[in-house]
Amino acid sequence: MESLFDPLVWPTVWPMWLTIGVAIALLVGLATRAAATDLLALTALSVLVVVQDLTGTPLLPDPTQAVAGFGNKGLITIALLFSVVAGLELTGGTELATGWLLSKAKNLRDTQIRMLLPVALLSGFLNNTPVVAAMLPVVGDLGKRLSISPSRLLLPLSYAAILGGMCTLMGTSTNLLVRDEYNKYVAGAAAAGAEMQLSELSFFTPAIAGIPATILGLIYIIGASKWLLPERKPAVSVGDDPQKYTVEMQVELTGPLVGKTLQEAGLRALPGLYVAEVQRADGRIEPAKPDQRLYGEDILILVGDVDSVVDLRKIRGLVTPGDQARKLEIPAWRRTLVEAVVSPRCSLIGKTIREGRFRSNFNAAVVAVARGGRRLEGKLGDVRIEPGDVLLLEASKSFMHRQRGGSDFYLVSSVDRGEIRRHERAPLALGIMLVMVIVAALNWLSILSAAMMAACAMVLTRCCTTSEARRSIDWSVLIVIGSAIGIGRAMEQSGAAGQIAGGLLSIAQGSPLGTLIAIYVATVICTELITNNAAAMLMLPIAWTAGTQLGTDPMPMVVAVMIAASASFLTPFGYQTNTMVYGVGGYRLRDYIQFGLPLSLLVGVVSIGMLTWRYQ
Repeated sequence: MESLFDPLVWPTVWPMWLTIGVAIALLVGLATRAAATDLLALTALSVLVVVQDLTGTPLLPDPTQAVAGFGNKGLITIALLFSVVAGLELTGGTELATGWLLSKAKNLRDTQIRMLLPVALLSGFLNNTPVVAAMLPVVGDLGKRLSISPSRLLLPLSYAAILGGMCTLMGTSTNLLVRDEYNKYVAGAAAAGAEMQLSELSFFTPAIAGIPATILGLIYIIGASKWLLPERKPAVSVGDDPQKYTVEMQVELTGPLVGKTLQEAGLRALPGLYVAEVQRADGRIEPAKPDQRLYGEDILILVGDVDSVVDLRKIRGLVTPGDQARKLEIPAWRRTLVEAVVSPRCSLIGKTIREGRFRSNFNAAVVAVARGGRRLEGKLGDVRIEPGDVLLLEASKSFMHRQRGGSDFYLVSSVDRGEIRRHERAPLALGIMLVMVIVAALNWLSILSAAMMAACAMVLTRCCTTSEARRSIDWSVLIVIGSAIGIGRAMEQSGAAGQIAGGLLSIAQGSPLGTLIAIYVATVICTELITNNAAAMLMLPIAWTAGTQLGTDPMPMVVAVMIAASASFLTPFGYQTNTMVYGVGGYRLRDYIQFGLPLSLLVGVVSIGMLTWRYQ
């Protein structure tokens, strides 16, 4: 190493040290949250590109390699999978697929078994980040119905998704990226006339370590969460909104809620919302007791905040009385929820909603009315409109543009998460996802082609719109991935990867098992400090170089990077799903360490053992 600082040697090695310095600076910046992750990754890549342009030193194979990561097939596949899950979420496909199982849960252990097994299975075939996003409201409602603290469910949900994603190439964005980069290394080695036989990465290659780790990991989670996960309260309560709406919902005549009690239907569990009364089809009014059974065409009078009303409308089997929204003759995918404050100059002041023919006059259906913090008596159609009333409307997306210049309303605004659920399309969305998984798993189409087909099908069948598909994509994740791929290429080109790999080999004293352990541990440390995708892209060239220097098949090293980059159980920041549940579950850092450390050790031992057995 001393020769590297020799003045005669320095001109040939400074690019390596610059690349290592940039990578370390990126690690430190991401670990300390110095700035947004996408900004830090893009800045690190920019430094390498600018230095190469100014000095003419080939830090990258060629200038286009700096941005080649943004055209990576794995990255594009990840973006498409976000759109596929958006279709599932907006149609209620996730609830349809899991509701029949989760609705029968009785206690913590029963709930975790019913929740974690399907999530782990689903995460093996869909990117686990949007899977967790789609499951969050389902799990939240389930916890409230059974009076289980969210902290007992949300972190296990994240860990189960991570474990399931380890089992296939499609399960996590990390595996897709590693697969594409590995194929490029193999192609390069073949072109260079490499003599050693290189294995191919198939759809289920990660399963050799992923499936045993998932099975034992789920057993640990279900068995230990009661003892190692304390009950926490979320940092923000959904019910803190003082604005209370009075809302009417009708039970569908042949819907899934008929015959269930209010408790079983989940209507007693929504935060910030309560059922005031139940109006029977024959005109009888009955109190809203938990054991009150629901019948077709019952009308429920509820009072709650806007977030709870939004969640209420996601429940299958509830519609607006008289189905006023459908009479708008606007398809569901073109409707949204809008809040509008009635102005003193509104033409309907003093009239009831029914007398004023609100739907005909404004091409919008009144979903709920808020007047201060009190409940409004009677049916919604009989409420007389007064200045200052806040109306929650289901309307076309052009409603706001039409009314902002009018005199009837002021402070017209869209509702967050106010997209209208298209429950009738839920079976279609599930079918599209199932076809995508089958054709990819059987190699009838590439994963990219299958994801592209599914994303297009979701939009064409109106399971989600093009704008909803675009909004579902986490662009910061894609920017970090694209930048990290470019930095990984620079580490290989500059010789930094070879130097680090040589250091690991010397620590392991040339032992394949020791090198495998060193690479796994180094990747786990990186993924806990930064993000899983960035860690994988930084460690992959090191793993490849270490394997080739040993003269063995680098496949176990590559799979170790896949598994270790996803095995982030110790911090809320190393993996996106851990970050997603952090605030919602009210967790603290020590919860991750206390609950995640045994799981991290378990996954590491099982993975290294299985890889050693398979590739010895």
